[in-house]
Amino acid sequence: MRRINTNQRGFTLVELAVVVVIIGILAAFAVPKFLNSVERSKAAEAFNYLSTVQTAQERYHARQGSYASGMSDLDVDLPVLEYFETNGIDESDPQTLQTEWSMTLTRKGASAGFGAYTVVFNQDGFDGESSTISDYPEINPMQTDSGGE
Repeated sequence: MRRINTNQRGFTLVELAVVVVIIGILAAFAVPKFLNSVERSKAAEAFNYLSTVQTAQERYHARQGSYASGMSDLDVDLPVLEYFETNGIDESDPQTLQTEWSMTLTRKGASAGFGAYTVVFNQDGFDGESSTISDYPEINPMQTDSGGE
């Protein structure tokens, strides 16, 4: 005769519910950090692009005595922007281009709730005062203070 084991072991519904709650709490903290990290890496595209433009502008200025008014004047092949859009080097009169230039990139598409923030570079590099990404230190690659994270 076969004996039936009535003393089976397994997880109770309460134990499973506790595990699900713990996973939910961990996810509540991890998901926002993850989304900020992803957006920060996308923002890095703008900084890399504009750093390349700044370097090319400095070379152009050294040769020509003024900054380039158009992207085609620069001696660099720039990649196609995936997450940002630009209208090129901001319009300036030729007199102004002897000493300064600026370029703005605007975030396009979904940006994890940050909207269409901008990144601005000029002859001095990153222009934090004109860039709206400065309002979001959690995604700004130039932000060195981890502040409220």
